[in-house]
Amino acid sequence: MEEEEKSKGFKIDDRRRFSAEGELKPEHRGEKAADEPAAPSVAKAAPASGASGTSTAAAAPEMRQQDAGPLGELNFASFMVGLSSQALFHLGEIVDPQAGGPQVDLPAAQQLIDIVGMLKDKTRGNLDQNEQALIDEILFELRMKYVERSSR
Repeated sequence: MEEEEKSKGFKIDDRRRFSAEGELKPEHRGEKAADEPAAPSVAKAAPASGASGTSTAAAAPEMRQQDAGPLGELNFASFMVGLSSQALFHLGEIVDPQAGGPQVDLPAAQQLIDIVGMLKDKTRGNLDQNEQALIDEILFELRMKYVERSSR
């Protein structure tokens, strides 16, 4: 019995969901099993309009609402969009509904921009091409808006 198991050798199953080019493999394009963890699905980010009408890097990726629940799927891209939105709020680019107008808090905005920069450094080499482009664009836009706001 032991000799039979030793002669079998071993089998390698590649369970990665994405190819080397970052594309979803064909066998993972269908419905996924309920016990399988959600894989990040990031679309090419298109600019979204902020409250001031300016283009922001906080573009939402494709989100599957039927699987995600009431708040949407939480993945790296949606996390970065959330941080970006908070920074834009503190830069006065998003209107504060309680105050009835934009509220500027430059130290809080700077802290959020620094967090995004830290995440860029800490995730270097671990992001796919779309996620890297998203974080680069978010960081660039936030830094430009910070410089513009702080020079006023």
